[in-house]
Amino acid sequence: MTWVVYILECSDRSLYTGITNDMKKRLAAHRTGTGAKYTKYRGPLLLRYTENYETKGAALTREASIKSLKRSDKLALISAANPTGFDNKRTD
Repeated sequence: MTWVVYILECSDRSLYTGITNDMKKRLAAHRTGTGAKYTKYRGPLLLRYTENYETKGAALTREASIKSLKRSDKLALISAANPTGFDNKRTD
């Protein structure tokens, strides 16, 4: 099973980091307001970044390290993964 660490950008421009083993289902939950208390009223959401991991433990460790980053470092991570600035991962 593959685990995904992801970063969402909320409508207020804040960033939310989470993990899942079913990205499509998790995004649907975020869109309907049942994904996380933090994102419930912050839609529409934009999927800005993903990383895949073989184990839940590895994904949890990476999630914690991303959450500990400053906002500017998270934005640099997103930018490095998407150098063109074009993002087609809208979730609304």
